[in-house]
Amino acid sequence: MRCRRSLFPLRPGALASVSLALAVIWGGVGSCRVCADPTEDSGSAAAAADASPTPEERWAVHGQATYVEQHTNDFRAPYRGPNSLTPDMGRETSDLTLYVGARLWHGAEFWISPELDQGRGLDDTLGLAAFSSAEAYKVGSNAPYLRLPRLYVRQTLDTGGERENVEGAANQLAGSRSIDRWVFTVGKFSVTDVFDTNQYAHDPRNDFLNWAAVDAGTYDYAADAWGYTVGAAAERYIQSWTFRAGLFDLSYVPNSPHLDPAFHQFQMEGEIEKRYPLFGKTGRILFTAWDTRGRMGLLDHAIALGLTTDTPPNLALVRQYRSRVGGSFDLEQPITDDFGVFARVGKAQGNVEVYEFTDIDRSKEIGASLKGTHWYRPGDTLGIALMDDGISAEREEYLSLGGLGILVGDGKLPHPGAEQVAETYYSIGIVSWAQLTADYQYVRNPAYNRDRGPVSIWALRLHMQF
Repeated sequence: MRCRRSLFPLRPGALASVSLALAVIWGGVGSCRVCADPTEDSGSAAAAADASPTPEERWAVHGQATYVEQHTNDFRAPYRGPNSLTPDMGRETSDLTLYVGARLWHGAEFWISPELDQGRGLDDTLGLAAFSSAEAYKVGSNAPYLRLPRLYVRQTLDTGGERENVEGAANQLAGSRSIDRWVFTVGKFSVTDVFDTNQYAHDPRNDFLNWAAVDAGTYDYAADAWGYTVGAAAERYIQSWTFRAGLFDLSYVPNSPHLDPAFHQFQMEGEIEKRYPLFGKTGRILFTAWDTRGRMGLLDHAIALGLTTDTPPNLALVRQYRSRVGGSFDLEQPITDDFGVFARVGKAQGNVEVYEFTDIDRSKEIGASLKGTHWYRPGDTLGIALMDDGISAEREEYLSLGGLGILVGDGKLPHPGAEQVAETYYSIGIVSWAQLTADYQYVRNPAYNRDRGPVSIWALRLHMQF
């Protein structure tokens, strides 16, 4: 995931002014469309059935800029460890992304997305298992730096059925496609571009910020420290069903900025999606499963070695090639055109080292999203999500003896408890290409520690796109 401070070395107010000026320039490009979230699944993107197919877009350029500032309250913290959250702390993150796409041949799209980042998450993205900003990576820099998150080709093969039109957006060229189809994606992108998508809780640039809100907290998906990897995914759409599978590189060691190439360490994904009618709307339920194959340590082995040597347990000392599996259910249900609900529940192996995402072995999430049409603000959105995350008995013992996870580790854990988060946001549609969001998160038992917290986290987000 992500960890940034601010895009330019300016005060937050000055940065917002620069970003707003940039957005005005973007807004003057009359031929551009407002882009969708770059992590939106192409198979579930907005598409309208029409007797007249939309002409195929040959190429497109989109862009976005996002600024997030977060601050914690002065919460109770009688002690701290290397991976603890700090009271009364503020951080900012920013990014600029360009999405350039071209149609190679019929059904084939090429996309490249260079991005400029700067900033860091709270405590360098440490201290919470359900971390407070998915716009914060696990690495960061006070100076702007350039990355290439996405470079891939997507091929769609129509196999029959009615046709539907596809709106042009970031990572998606306008055109049409059949209801029944194959979709193949190969290159560098995020696993969650394809798997575990949800229209209400999946885009930290537009909806919820918390890691365990935008994806299942237990989804330890293959990625580098920024959340991207190299691999391939295949999708088969048949009427109201979709079947997905993927194969992706892991990072070289857990939580590393460098990928281990050629699938020496890898992850396999599988997903089944069922769409169904309810309340006159189309709901979705997804079951996602994954199997990580890489050099990982067992928690009980690390604990035993630590007790023998009278040192804190260290998973890096007991790593061997092994497997870690997990799965999750994802529900997305529109109730009206303006109101919808969602839920996720996940489970992962609790005695194996977490490889890429965060220290969560079981997760539950429910929430709702409401547009402001009823109070004459159709461009506004109000969202709320409740999350309950837990760890295994082995991981509790590992942390209590001073072990460190990917994100958490207070040096001891005498009184463990589930980490529980409530997040709410209100997004104001300033204009069609700019949104200003106020976000609040309440965290009980941060890092599973009942001795610390509760934590209040306030955030302000400015997002613009063309």
